[in-house]
Amino acid sequence: MTKIAQEKYVQLENVNMSFTTKKGTFDALKDINLNIREGEFISIIGHSGCGKSTVLNLIAGLLNPTQGNLFCAGREIGGPGPERAVVFQNHSLLPWLTCFENVYLAVERVFGATEQKDVLREKTKAVIDLVGLSHASDKRPNEISGGMKQRVGIARALAMEPKVLLLDEPFGALDALTRAHLQDELMSIMDKSGCTAVMVTHDVDEAVLLSDRIVMMTNGPSATIGEILEVELDRPRKRLALAEDGHYNHLRSKVLKFLYERHAKKAA
Repeated sequence: MTKIAQEKYVQLENVNMSFTTKKGTFDALKDINLNIREGEFISIIGHSGCGKSTVLNLIAGLLNPTQGNLFCAGREIGGPGPERAVVFQNHSLLPWLTCFENVYLAVERVFGATEQKDVLREKTKAVIDLVGLSHASDKRPNEISGGMKQRVGIARALAMEPKVLLLDEPFGALDALTRAHLQDELMSIMDKSGCTAVMVTHDVDEAVLLSDRIVMMTNGPSATIGEILEVELDRPRKRLALAEDGHYNHLRSKVLKFLYERHAKKAA
């Protein structure tokens, strides 16, 4: 029997976020309303300081909203949970552990109380294979490239079997070729895992390539959602074919126009 995806799997309802600073209260976000479908890939894009990462941290449960409510799978988000895994730009691997051990640590934390060690090792091996790192399983972080480190970070997050994968500019620190390669791998991984994903990015091409919808934020302070763009491109997506696709370029132009007009208003 085919499972019917929930239309409101992740919900943000009338969310405001303010921070107390030495200069007084800073209103980062205002009136954020967003429903994310189960299995959907959402990108959040906007200029620096528009609160993209704040939205991600709220969904992760790393921040509590000043006002409003957040839900995941019908339950209120009141803090971090294993059903929501975060991949940061900085991979944050433990340097004294191998790739396998870094991933196993996450598996053990989530499943250690209910599963035997051989099952934990199989789960770890399966997710390392999924991201194409079986050949580097016994290497330590200082023995692998930046792109491979980031794949370990993705593997560690997926090993928790999350319902929602949260990505905070995961490829921002990588060179263009490595970034393109990992974007292609992420598309393949997401197709296989079927989990919901929310990604913060500055990269317009990345947003259009990967997303089902692009959430475009207005400039801060008191940033909010300016527009949401539906990315109606068939999957699986092929980078080279899309480069010549008229609809792809139309979508790309719409995002660039939004960002340019917002920048012009800010400058004015």
